[in-house]
Amino acid sequence: MKDDRTRDERVLVYSTDGSLPLPAPQRRKPQPVARAMPDDGVIRVAREKRRASALTVIYGIPAAELDAAAKELKRLCGSGGTAKNGTLELQGDHRETVERYFRDRGRRVKRAGG
Repeated sequence: MKDDRTRDERVLVYSTDGSLPLPAPQRRKPQPVARAMPDDGVIRVAREKRRASALTVIYGIPAAELDAAAKELKRLCGSGGTAKNGTLELQGDHRETVERYFRDRGRRVKRAGG
C-alpha cells in the first residue's frame, strides 16, 4: 500500500535514534495555602512542615514592624527566613524563642495549629 501524503505531511511515530521531539514535562508548583487569620492584635506562632524540614510561621505582625521583626528574629534564632505576604517564616522550629521575643515587648502571643 502506497502512502499518498507528501514528505512534509508525514508524521514520525517512532524512532530509535532519539530524534523524536518530545514536549518538556511541565511541573506543577505547590500552591501556598491561604490561611485566614483574624486581625485581633494577637501574634500567632505556628510550626509547619514543608518538604522534610520544620518551618516556624508567624502571623499577625503589623506591616510596619514586619521587616524589623524579621531581621531581629533571624539574628536571635540563628537561622534564615523571609517576610512575605504579611507573614514571617523562619527555617527550623523556633516557637519558644519567637514567643519570648514578642512577650518581652508586651505583645499577646498564641500558638497556632495543632
